[in-house]
Amino acid sequence: MKMPLAAAFLFAAVLSAPTPAAAGDQDFTLVNKTGYELNAVYVSPSRESDWGEDVMGRDTLGNGESVEIEFHRSEKSCRWDLKAIYTVDGSSAEWSNIDLCSVDKITIRYNKNTDTTSATYD
Repeated sequence: MKMPLAAAFLFAAVLSAPTPAAAGDQDFTLVNKTGYELNAVYVSPSRESDWGEDVMGRDTLGNGESVEIEFHRSEKSCRWDLKAIYTVDGSSAEWSNIDLCSVDKITIRYNKNTDTTSATYD
């Protein structure tokens, strides 16, 4: 079974788990519509070269499931990179320079026919 290739992927790093009143402008929901389970999710400011720690907040994210990614309200950066790691074979998909200040939901999908992973931003 073929898995998604690394693709341009944007994502936000969770700096802390704020209360609703302290939510950051970058908070978003990640929806997994790839057909595969995700093992890890990373977000990093676009200007950084280190992914940091997994921000999913749980062991895995099954197909059809979603997870809330939250930022501390003091976080000012809007541009973030996103990386998702698949459980089945460890392959990954990446998106860069996502403006999380204008995105509430990121849905990722995998197309078996073209062997590509894509993301839509709402």
